[in-house]
Amino acid sequence: MKTGDLTTLSSIMDKLREKKLDTEFKWSEQGFTADRGKFYQPENLTIIRTYRFEGDSNPDDSSILYVIKAEDGLIGYCLDAYGANTNQGPEFNNFIRNVPVEGREDQIEFDL
Repeated sequence: MKTGDLTTLSSIMDKLREKKLDTEFKWSEQGFTADRGKFYQPENLTIIRTYRFEGDSNPDDSSILYVIKAEDGLIGYCLDAYGANTNQGPEFNNFIRNVPVEGREDQIEFDL
């Protein structure tokens, strides 16, 4: 399946699960954690792909999925509401802005 064929959040989540890349990076005040007793800072992470979704009938359905790789090789995701509807708060926004992005989005070599 080509990335362009992935049109829904659930289809991308299914592909991540199939490829065993479905570890969720969760936000905490100490950084991102994947429930493995370790906290990651922006310099320990790289965003390797982003997917944005907009609700057809409700702007509150807008979301963004970040596919993230940690320096220890762990690949997972972080899901957030998109734009002003973010439910993580300003600390999360500052954190995610400081995570390096691997190339431009149209150049990222990550295929589901």
